[in-house]
Amino acid sequence: MWIFETAAAAFSMFSALPMPRIRWTQKNMRYMLCAFPLVGAVIGGLCWLWYLVVTWLSLPSLLMGAGACLIPIAVTGGIHLDGYCDTCDALASHGSPERRQEILKDSHMGAFAAIRLGCWLLADFALWTALPVFRGGVVLLGFCLSRSLSGLSVASFPLARDSGLAHTFAATADQKRVRIILLVLALVLTAAMVVLTWEGAVMAAAAWLMYIWYYFTAKRKFGGLSGDLAGWFLQKAELWMLLVLCLTQYLRGLG
Repeated sequence: MWIFETAAAAFSMFSALPMPRIRWTQKNMRYMLCAFPLVGAVIGGLCWLWYLVVTWLSLPSLLMGAGACLIPIAVTGGIHLDGYCDTCDALASHGSPERRQEILKDSHMGAFAAIRLGCWLLADFALWTALPVFRGGVVLLGFCLSRSLSGLSVASFPLARDSGLAHTFAATADQKRVRIILLVLALVLTAAMVVLTWEGAVMAAAAWLMYIWYYFTAKRKFGGLSGDLAGWFLQKAELWMLLVLCLTQYLRGLG
């Protein structure tokens, strides 16, 4: 029963999908981060289904790109894009780590966040539209990998402050076990992507490189992790995975 409640808690927190009402207890929150990748599996599955529908109906590639761009936002309710926007504003300030933390806590959206959100949406839509071949398996696993790494960071990275969602998740989680589970899951997902196709290997490499950069960015520029940074990483990782998927297919076509 607690496994179901843990999964329901993860979907209630990290998605906009309707879930049965559960009691939020320390027990079902302890491993909630481990269920976070399940949200990615749903997103990847829906994108795959959308691709099959578009292909079956012979719809324009623009609709394929629009659907694949909007499905993750619809499923998550934009929670990770919110963190992406806040982090973009903070990074654009070029202030001290303390000043950047203040900007993260500000509920207002700045000009740099609006500009970079528009750029992110345009790039994501364009890449999905231009993607020569939709690799359903690695796309699904990619959405899971980004969330495994995002959850792993919350359980592993030093925190910038003793408040906020990241602190709440880290404080209630069985950190040692959660770290082990998410690390093993991330490695299994990486191995599966490598086995499926060489394009999957490049996508996984992009996610891990982004994860390393994310660690140093959080430490140097913010003094530690926050929930907004975890969302920023997730959006960046997924965009870079999609970019390298497109590039590898186009470069192979040129060869």
